[in-house]
Amino acid sequence: MKTERIVYDDKVVRWFIWASVLFGVVGLLVGIIVALQLAFWPANVHEYLSFGRLRPLHTNAIIFAFVGNMLFAGVYYSTQRLTKARTNDTLSKIHFWGWQAIIAAAAITLPLGISQAKEYAELEWPIDLAVAVIWLVFAANFFLTLKNRREKHLYVALWFYIATIITITILYVVNNLAIPVLSAGVKSYSIFGGAQDALVQWWYGHNAVAFFLTTPILGIMYYFLPKAAERPVFSYRLSIIHFWSLVFIYIWAGPHHLLNTALPDWAQTLGMVFSLMLWAPSWGGMLNGLLTLRGAWDRVRRDPVLKFYAVGVTAYGMATFEGPLLSIKAVSGLAHYTDWIIAHVHAGALGWNGFMAAGMFYWLIPRIYGRELHSRAAANFHFWIGTLGIVLYVASMWTAGVTQGLMWRAENEGGGLMYPSFVETFLALMPMYWMRLVGGLLYLVGFLVMAWNLVATARAGKPVEVEVEVTVEEKHGEEVPWRKIVFGAPVLVSALVMALLGTVAVLEEVASVVAVGLAVSIAFFFILFSQITKHTGKPAWHALLEGRALLFSALTFVAVLIGGVAEIVPSLITVPEQIAATRNVPYSALELEGRDVYIAEGCYTCHSQMIRPFTWEADRYGAPSTMDDSIFDHPFQWGSRRIGPDLARVGGKYNHTWHYTHMLDPREISPGSNMPPYTHLARNVIRFEDSADKLRAMRSVGVPYRPEQIQSAERDARAQHDEIVGFLAENAQVRLCTEGLELVPYDAPAERRSASNACDINPNSQLVALIAYLQRLGNIPAPPPEPSSGEVALRAEDVR
Repeated sequence: MKTERIVYDDKVVRWFIWASVLFGVVGLLVGIIVALQLAFWPANVHEYLSFGRLRPLHTNAIIFAFVGNMLFAGVYYSTQRLTKARTNDTLSKIHFWGWQAIIAAAAITLPLGISQAKEYAELEWPIDLAVAVIWLVFAANFFLTLKNRREKHLYVALWFYIATIITITILYVVNNLAIPVLSAGVKSYSIFGGAQDALVQWWYGHNAVAFFLTTPILGIMYYFLPKAAERPVFSYRLSIIHFWSLVFIYIWAGPHHLLNTALPDWAQTLGMVFSLMLWAPSWGGMLNGLLTLRGAWDRVRRDPVLKFYAVGVTAYGMATFEGPLLSIKAVSGLAHYTDWIIAHVHAGALGWNGFMAAGMFYWLIPRIYGRELHSRAAANFHFWIGTLGIVLYVASMWTAGVTQGLMWRAENEGGGLMYPSFVETFLALMPMYWMRLVGGLLYLVGFLVMAWNLVATARAGKPVEVEVEVTVEEKHGEEVPWRKIVFGAPVLVSALVMALLGTVAVLEEVASVVAVGLAVSIAFFFILFSQITKHTGKPAWHALLEGRALLFSALTFVAVLIGGVAEIVPSLITVPEQIAATRNVPYSALELEGRDVYIAEGCYTCHSQMIRPFTWEADRYGAPSTMDDSIFDHPFQWGSRRIGPDLARVGGKYNHTWHYTHMLDPREISPGSNMPPYTHLARNVIRFEDSADKLRAMRSVGVPYRPEQIQSAERDARAQHDEIVGFLAENAQVRLCTEGLELVPYDAPAERRSASNACDINPNSQLVALIAYLQRLGNIPAPPPEPSSGEVALRAEDVR
């Protein structure tokens, strides 16, 4: 035996903690602003600070800036101590500064309207590339530390970190595959479209929550909770079941975000079944965490760290009970597109992520600065005011969500909608929106108290350099061959169980239930048999696996990949057939430009484009949506929330004047609406010179634009633009700005607007393009005529 001295790198841990605290304040503050904007529309003070642009900034700040920096701090601190190895200083610095640069880029681009319009994946392609590079730096640092570890055994926290790194790499790369349009600036189109894009996006979106906001935090729970409680983990066997069942099942659950939509029934069924199965492993993890506190509950009353951990783990249990509940089709029919989903998300974000972060910070800062926490009373105040904030927030959104769902579907006795105006529902929610704002403010106050407390603690101490002496184990004998581990009984039985569960996609309902029951029975009896026949003194199969980091990572990769391949590949294979059979036609050049404006303004954050097959939805919006409706949408625009009405069939429902007035003064059309005015769209202009390049990019992802359409894109866009402007001039006396005229905003005083040199809209305006797009939705034109045989063929270079 020989010993070595190691100095842990806690500098990078401190950096990530302070970055997390800073961006936590920023993310919560932006959340307060967007909550105010929903209740009080004049809070949309500028085009760059409107709800549609700030809402993605809020979600990205909380997920990737606040929780991201927090989890990196926890991973770096715990990994070094669990492996008894120092991380690479250079890679740690690149990781830290690269991640902060990405956050800064997001904070600049999202308010500018540079967005892919995908939930939790809004960042455009240059930033996506940077994310991929920095994530690989983090992965290299982590796995090199595992390689150099002095402790052979991989503790449970490391399992969850491995799953996080592997799965996020797969998810992020696949979901962000896109074709850039270099001439149009930072712009790209997803290679997936319509229903396929919806499936890929929510395969990513759900599992970004699972493997960025859950699995690494579970790893942190398994390390820091026992440390704070000074108790061992309640059950190591339960942690094994928790890990493997979670990483396998979670990846299948994404389609539950698309229940009752145009997604194929087999994918919806898979998503629902596997979501319901998530109850077991999720609650197993929760109970493992809470029961670790056994014998320490007397300390929970006194120790703020344990308070935060106890409530944080409980919030995880509540969120993972509610998630499967919401994945039941009948419940989803009521809850989807409502504020109930907002309640569910924030119960997890504020309770699970926020409180686990606070507990970790309160435990870590005194140790890495060598000083007792500045004020335990302030920490307790933070706990109670934060808890009250969560209760007010979640309760108000639960109430709002159920109210929305019931009012949308309410019908009169003789038939017809009881509340036909969408605004009626919104006005009923106003008290809950203000209560949500109060709850968010209370939570922010508690977070600010924590920030002050941590800074005061750090200033009173100084950074501590931790040096430890570790024993380096020498190898004795030969290791168990990897084949014996890979083809061991647990893997073979798991493969059989997976195969049975996979048959759910092709079997009828009764047969599916039988297959699931058989799979669960096999798993149960195998576990029971393993315990009965267990040999004392002989290492268990999983103990052997825990000593082989590469093998452990490979099996994790396989477990995660199975669900993604089984769900996504079948849907992609059918795309060529669907395009060949569709009645739909691609957007015109101007409509595509208008769609880009729609995305840049964040309209997708408030409006859905998916009418579900319910009577009340058809009565309100029109015929239910089909896969054909969105087949050429790259990315899809089905939406995830209805702050405003669904737009799937809005095309042709109103004339151009209605849309013009509605965009510039929403309350003139819909009294009581909370939609902000978009007067800047009349001023901002589009470069029609880029239209052909956009059509080429769309053609490269499978949209069947013909060469002559691409060549004439600029001319066609201008012609359609002039047609709409002519209608507005004739029917609403809208004046186009030409030389010598001054653009006067729609909300300017009447005397200014009526001046002889005043005009209303710039040439090539974004507003006209947006009107063209809205008029296209659900209003499929006749396909363009095929070129006659006598026309001269275009040269290949004209359409490249």
